[in-house]
Amino acid sequence: MTISGNQKLISTIESPLEDFEPMPEGDKQRRNLSYATEALRLWFEQTSDVYVSGNLFIRYEENGVEKRIAPDIFVVFGTSKEDRVSYTVWEEEGKAPDFVLEITSKGTVAKDREENPLIYEALGIKEYFQYDPTGEYLKPASLQGVRLENGKYVALASSTLTDGTLSLHSEVLGLDLHLFPDLSFRFYDPISNQILRSHAEAEHARFQAELERSFEQQARLEAEAIVEQERNEKLKERQEKERLAAYLRSMGINPDEI
Repeated sequence: MTISGNQKLISTIESPLEDFEPMPEGDKQRRNLSYATEALRLWFEQTSDVYVSGNLFIRYEENGVEKRIAPDIFVVFGTSKEDRVSYTVWEEEGKAPDFVLEITSKGTVAKDREENPLIYEALGIKEYFQYDPTGEYLKPASLQGVRLENGKYVALASSTLTDGTLSLHSEVLGLDLHLFPDLSFRFYDPISNQILRSHAEAEHARFQAELERSFEQQARLEAEAIVEQERNEKLKERQEKERLAAYLRSMGINPDEI
């Protein structure tokens, strides 16, 4: 197996061996985990060689005691989309994920800030982001990111938009990560200027669009009916005038002289 990074360092870091999938702590963590995974899957849905997963074990050392870690969300470019029980690096031609996002909680903050960066850096994961939806555990900002440069993680600079939104750019994804003043989080495409949606949000948007189209169609039909009614009334009025004029002429009366 060939992976970039410090193999010796990876071997010294203990990883849990329990056969369970780690779960996020609390509703905010769970909602954001679901959003981030779904939004990225939808975004890369038409790209055949991008694998997006979340809360899934990455098994990264085959020799000796198996080492594994389960990021909240990760993205791998240049591999298949097929479902996996776990992502096994040595079965993926040594390809580690390119992007990782951890949703920090009280129980994971120390691990997310101290242990995980060592593993991700050694594995050669290009970008590592952390997001704290509560604003309690990740300081000084609830959204932070690092990028791998010359084998070491370097903190990413953030920018603040006019509405107070904190923005960090992911070169790997080609997307911005936005932290809004209320501490909610969304992925953002700077090219199309659109926020990435989850499945539920996309379905809601589609339903709203269909509803608006239905209202517009109904309004158009009603407007056309009104125009048609006015046209028929004018036609009826003209026909009645013509019949009256014909009747007066039959009586020897010139209607134009009345």
